Amino acid sequence: NLGHKDDVINVKPGYGRNYLIPQGYAILATEAAKKIVAENTKQRAHKEAKLKAEAEELAAKLAELKLTVGAKTSSTGKIFGSVNNIMISEALLAQGFDIDRKKIMLKEIKEVGTYTAVIKLHREVKVDVQFEVVSE
Repeated sequence: NLGHKDDVINVKPGYGRNYLIPQGYAILATEAAKKIVAENTKQRAHKEAKLKAEAEELAAKLAELKLTVGAKTSSTGKIFGSVNNIMISEALLAQGFDIDRKKIMLKEIKEVGTYTAVIKLHREVKVDVQFEVVSE
């Protein structure tokens, strides 16, 4: 609880020597270690920017998409059960988008109609996908 990864923190010598370093929670802040951390941070930032750009590109494609999800319904339009993120994931897979169901968030859906699902593609990239629930 002293800091985040790659932070340089001053601690008492005994705490660092007897607990943090043996447990693998810390290393000594030598010049070589600082250079390695700087290089790792630079590479991580480059990789993160690439992943974010790919997520934004996919989000642009998904925003234009209109999905249709079939569900068994009663004569009044009430759904037996509910539409869940697994059904949305399967509908996206049928359109050619392989999205993990854990990244799809939606409210409880109990009736036929048009709804919006939020797909979290990246920490900073979320996209709203419109879908319509129809009776099978």
